[in-house]
Amino acid sequence: MKKNITLIGMMGCGKTTVAKELSRILPDFKLVDIDDEIEKSTGKKISEIFLKYGEPHFRELESHKIKQFIQNDFQIISAGGGAFENPDNRSLLQNNSTVIFLKASPDTIYERIKAETHRPLLKKHFSLEKIQHILSLREKNYQKADYTIDTDNKTPAEIAREILGVIND
Repeated sequence: MKKNITLIGMMGCGKTTVAKELSRILPDFKLVDIDDEIEKSTGKKISEIFLKYGEPHFRELESHKIKQFIQNDFQIISAGGGAFENPDNRSLLQNNSTVIFLKASPDTIYERIKAETHRPLLKKHFSLEKIQHILSLREKNYQKADYTIDTDNKTPAEIAREILGVIND
């Protein structure tokens, strides 16, 4: 096993929640949520960054944070839903961590996030079709993860145990 664990996947697949559960089980690992780190360093919410500066600026901040944190060991990294689209981010994460794709169906994602208002990519025309479209664009890169864990109908604890099972084999 590599010395870091990175969780990737669509918004609403459970990255943040599962990362917190993993960090509880693996107390020697530091939890790093890339979106939280961006918010801390800029003093702005992700949705505000998207609105004010656009997605390309956000993606630059995201890449910078990934480069900063991937140098450390014993971390559970929760990467943003689109972070793995960038080839440089993907290479850094794959070379320095075990990458786990948390897969959820579009229906599950929709149900989990339909009441949330802080998802910048869903601000306009939020629908199941929009989720399906984003997922279809990202799926080929998500499939490059070391492992895929289906999160539908599972608790965060069950998902965390499944992750530990695959990375400890």
